[in-house]
This record gives sequence, structure tokens and C-alpha cells, in this order.
Amino acid sequence: MLTKTSELREREVVNVLDGRRLGLASDLEIEVETGKIKAIVVPGPGKFLWLFGKSDDFVIPWDKIIKIGLDVILVEAPDYVSEQQSTSNF
Repeated sequence: MLTKTSELREREVVNVLDGRRLGLASDLEIEVETGKIKAIVVPGPGKFLWLFGKSDDFVIPWDKIIKIGLDVILVEAPDYVSEQQSTSNF
């Protein structure tokens, strides 16, 4: 499946470990020497227009991407599991 970076920016990134929406993909990290994509970047909570805000961005390594679908990007990101799940008594 071929896709454009502009199309990736329209897709919601969802962490499969807790079902949490992390946000829209905003950027890619590319290794210049090889041309390989290393990670996708999602603005942290509270960011406005990917520029203004106080939170750090979510940088998700390419090997943690499970599936790129038509509407969403599914990732396995244990570093971004919500606080609520880790304190849950289920």
C-alpha cells in the first residue's frame, strides 16, 4: 500500500495496549543516510496547531507501528499507556 505523508497526517494514532487515541500523526523522523522512516511524531496533549503548547510530543518508533489503515494508525506504545489503566484494579 502506498501513501503520502499528507495522508498520514489525517490519520488518528491509537495505542492498541489501552485503546487510547494519541492524536493525529504530525511528522515523520527520517534517517537521512538511508532514507528510512525511523518514527512517527504525534503532538503531545495540549498542543495547538502542532506548534503551541506545553507537552512533549509522542515519538513512536517505526517498529512499534502495528497497522496503517485507511482511517487510523495502530501502534503498540507501552511508554504511553494511560495512567488510569496502570492504577486500575481490574
